[in-house]
Amino acid sequence: MPVLTRLIPSPVVVDIRAGALDDLGCVLADERISHSGKLAVAVSGGSGARLRERVAPSLPGADWFEVGGGTLDDAIKLAGAMKGGHYDAVVGLGGGKIIDCAKFAAARIGLPLVAVPTNLAHDGLCSPVATLDNDAGRGSYGVPNPIAVVIDLDVIRAAPARFVRAGIGDAVSNVSAIADWELANRVKGERIDGLAAAMARQAGEAVLRHPGGIGDNEFLQVLAEALVLSGIAMSVSGDSRPSSGACHEINHAFDLLFPERAAAHGEQCGLGAAFAMYLRGAHEESAHMAGVLRRHGLPVLPEEIGFTPEEFFRAVEFAPQTRPGRYTILEHLALNPDQIKDLYADYVKAIGS
Repeated sequence: MPVLTRLIPSPVVVDIRAGALDDLGCVLADERISHSGKLAVAVSGGSGARLRERVAPSLPGADWFEVGGGTLDDAIKLAGAMKGGHYDAVVGLGGGKIIDCAKFAAARIGLPLVAVPTNLAHDGLCSPVATLDNDAGRGSYGVPNPIAVVIDLDVIRAAPARFVRAGIGDAVSNVSAIADWELANRVKGERIDGLAAAMARQAGEAVLRHPGGIGDNEFLQVLAEALVLSGIAMSVSGDSRPSSGACHEINHAFDLLFPERAAAHGEQCGLGAAFAMYLRGAHEESAHMAGVLRRHGLPVLPEEIGFTPEEFFRAVEFAPQTRPGRYTILEHLALNPDQIKDLYADYVKAIGS
């Protein structure tokens, strides 16, 4: 009998530890990602630029490129600046917008990407997607997975707490996303990729069940690993299904309906996940998820991120339009405004104050 296997696109290096940034040059050389040290390093004008002084001595052959923002134009401009530089790889050093720009630029010029995030705001740090603002709003662009992910826990601890907390919401929302995938399988016959589902579910559960907090290196290690696994799960499945269900539809609805007021991606996804769990009748699980989110200082009610209940009802009603063809608990129930209002009132009572 033949042995059947599949190749999984994943990073060659995942280095998550305190002090990892100081060894970046050695890691890239040892793993044969950059023998010459000829690297193009994309940084923001904020956290990435502040780290340049620390990192530059270990990357003497690098050229540095400051990225203005997180738009498609920024990414195209970055690719143009790097083109013809004969680099071994592109390093994205900074927050999510910088890494997404670097992902897109690296793919455009055919170079591998090394992701060096300065916060853990969401699972995009290792996903095969670059999310960039464009003239139509915001778009998702398919790109290769990073060839390496280097996460320095000392750098993460120094990041604004809100950005790290947001990553908790994004990771925990996997639990809801997998429940939506299983619903689509039962009702619509949609195929589930068992490996991708297992990776995403375990990533979410690891964060949901961990007793620590963002001031704890052990917890940050688990959170960073969970976000990396979520990104790889999306590569395994070939789309965002393992980490994106009703929770992300509600998040996208906030972004589209209230673009000037939208909160952090992970904050909105965590709130959406807790409510979606309640909608599917998993009331105990919803209350537990809401309790964990609260313990980490994350919102579980729309008022906690500056939205009225009525605006939340509007977002929930609009949410299915954000991902045509995706089947979640929202499409399954097809709730009208009055039903959303009543279920929300029940959800508020169930999760307590």
